[in-house]
Amino acid sequence: MTGKPDHPGPTGGGAAPARGRSARAGLLYGLGAYSLWGVFPLYFHLLAEVPPWIVLCHRIAWSALFLGLVISIRGEWEALWPILRSRRQLALLTAGSVLIALNWLIFIYAVGSGQVIESSLGYFINPLLSVALGVIFLRERLRALQWMAVVIVCVAVANLALRGAGFPWIAVSLACTFGFYGLVRKKVDINSLHGLLVETALLFPLALAALAFVTAGTVPAAALGILSLSGVITAVPLLMFGAALRRLRLSTIGFLQYVGPTGQLLVALWVFHEPLTRVKLLSFALCWLGIAVYAADSVLYRQAQPVADEPE
Repeated sequence: MTGKPDHPGPTGGGAAPARGRSARAGLLYGLGAYSLWGVFPLYFHLLAEVPPWIVLCHRIAWSALFLGLVISIRGEWEALWPILRSRRQLALLTAGSVLIALNWLIFIYAVGSGQVIESSLGYFINPLLSVALGVIFLRERLRALQWMAVVIVCVAVANLALRGAGFPWIAVSLACTFGFYGLVRKKVDINSLHGLLVETALLFPLALAALAFVTAGTVPAAALGILSLSGVITAVPLLMFGAALRRLRLSTIGFLQYVGPTGQLLVALWVFHEPLTRVKLLSFALCWLGIAVYAADSVLYRQAQPVADEPE
């Protein structure tokens, strides 16, 4: 899994149909991955009675174990050794592990406290925040339409902060932690699956130590079985995402990434019946406008949109 889309090969008798089948499979994998990420709140809602930090520790522990099993089955341990021998890359992955843990914790808290709409807004903001971080830290240059898209999203956040019930810290925190996570991962030559294994393995001892202090009765017996599934639930969409990246153009993936937050928004409205105030609706409308402007720029200049969770 290289994290890069395939390029068309030489024209041959069966090459075009094969590419077509591969693209269709990639589309299904991509829709499957982002759809699963979109319904994640349904899973974490089942654990609303469990303290968020305990859910986080279980997710880290079970993810590390399950991802290690997947790597063993695929026989890919050798691909990890060059990364582990590099102090610089290991330091970057350590920073990534802290950022992804914070992102998971905030998301778990948002679901448990009935604020899925705001978490959805955070993931709508994230791709364009990633663009802004690229300008600040990677000295990337933006065209006029791209700047306009970033400014529109800033207005969306300001609208919530000034006219809403308070500063939208969940949306901003989710966008920032995931945005900086993507920025860190761009510096590491490792794919999503391997990277997440190293990151969760780095956090694994801390997670186990924290769980050792959990007293009996803190976690309902019924919740333990649900918590044990967190590793599978974390890894499966990631594997599907990797399969989609190998088969689709990044421009296609760039548009698919909005399926996830859209799914979260629909779950919040239709399943959890969270109220969508006029202020929040206006912020969502501004985000969608910003996305449309950036997408128009991508089409005009034939460049792929940034993919928030795809390391270089």
